[in-house]
Amino acid sequence: MRIAGLVGLFKGPSPDAVGPDGRMALADHFREFRARLLRCLLVFGVALAVAILFRHAIYDAVYGPYQEAQKTLAEGTSIATTSGAGAGLLLWLTLCGFAAAIVTAPYWLYQIWAFVLPGLYAQERKMSRVFVAVAGPLFLTGIVLGYVTLPIALEVLIGFNPDGVTNLIDFNDYLQFFTRTLFVFGLAFNIPVFVVLLNFAGVVKGSALKAYRPWIVIGTFIFAAIATPSADPFTMTLMAVPMVLLFFASEAIARFNDKRRARRAPNAGLSPDELSSI
Repeated sequence: MRIAGLVGLFKGPSPDAVGPDGRMALADHFREFRARLLRCLLVFGVALAVAILFRHAIYDAVYGPYQEAQKTLAEGTSIATTSGAGAGLLLWLTLCGFAAAIVTAPYWLYQIWAFVLPGLYAQERKMSRVFVAVAGPLFLTGIVLGYVTLPIALEVLIGFNPDGVTNLIDFNDYLQFFTRTLFVFGLAFNIPVFVVLLNFAGVVKGSALKAYRPWIVIGTFIFAAIATPSADPFTMTLMAVPMVLLFFASEAIARFNDKRRARRAPNAGLSPDELSSI
């Protein structure tokens, strides 16, 4: 009986709890949220156990960019360290937890999306599906580019160290730097997707994007210069150029959508001071 009750926590509310209009009582919403949260924790726990088994491979993947940077630096310029008696254990747990969160991201992001989806209108559901289908691959592309450029960024940053001074890098600080760099690259590649969604929602016009195109391009390079962890032009350009190309694509989609919307409703784009054709 206790096992059946425990399993029931993962099932959530029964189908009868959903009304004909798709609504549920507040208590049933909490039951659904609890069930989805428990499923995410269970999947994360299994992934964490698997990550612990492959902890050395995960360590090599995360530590690899720093090792690549060390090859081009003078010997003894930088050394990775940990501090504290429990630092080694914390290092492995942090690495494995990070890997488990990344691997299970599609599942727990789906759980969040599935929890919110019933409360959206039909048009909002369509937009959310498009966002999920496009944003995921772009985010992964940004992460890959961030990983590729990370050794160069580390080499430039550590290279500012004066001669004769050894740079001690705490591995936990390095891991934060590693995750922040990859996240910034992944998020940057999704900015044009948000622009398209704003256009579909009627907030941003394609003509406005065309008018402010030079400033947006300049702003993109400024954003890349600020967001990239190093000051070298290679890393900045590698982030900015794909973002500019994606912006051009989003502008073309927005202008096409505006024309399609104007054909369907010829008077929809008129201002309050303009006369209708009727």
